[in-house]
Amino acid sequence: MANTTVSGAKAIHGQNPQYLVETVVRNRIYESNYWKEHCFALTAESLIDKALELKWIGGVYGNQRPTEFMCLLLKLLQIQPEKEILIEYLRAEEFKYLRALAAIYIRMTFRAVEVYELLEPLLKDYRKLRLRNMAGYTLTFIDEYVDSLLTEERVCDIIMPRLIKRQVLEENNDIGPRVGVAAEVGARAWLEAQLGIGAGVLP
Repeated sequence: MANTTVSGAKAIHGQNPQYLVETVVRNRIYESNYWKEHCFALTAESLIDKALELKWIGGVYGNQRPTEFMCLLLKLLQIQPEKEILIEYLRAEEFKYLRALAAIYIRMTFRAVEVYELLEPLLKDYRKLRLRNMAGYTLTFIDEYVDSLLTEERVCDIIMPRLIKRQVLEENNDIGPRVGVAAEVGARAWLEAQLGIGAGVLP
């Protein structure tokens, strides 16, 4: 039962929500000690405590071991909390790794319009995040992470579901134009260039 999607869960993109994580990664999560010891009976409420303990984001590392971040993402896909709960996770500004976890879940499961409307404001969040991957630890930022969720096919070692381009949604009047795009996207990089300092110096 520990690996079974909650009864009554809705199909996401036409499939079991857990299948949004590729089979190889999913099986490694099921086999991991963290999953067995810490994720067995988690609920949408108790998962918050585990998310607050996170020290980095990422998919797999070392000998293809899944990060705790990826384990909690799969658990969210398994228990499928109400949308309102995920939005509250996202709005918990003081807990940046909980916010990062909510962001990737929303990107994978919400409708395209909701994805843009909920995640684009985070492009103004320039706080640092630690990323753990096969190469070790690297530094990224919430805005860069969210930009990758909106533009890249693979994030944290898993393939993102297809996302309708924003321009298409605007042309169909499904979403309004973004305000201050130039000021938001790449704002830190632009400021660093103006100040003549290296990338990643600004917090």
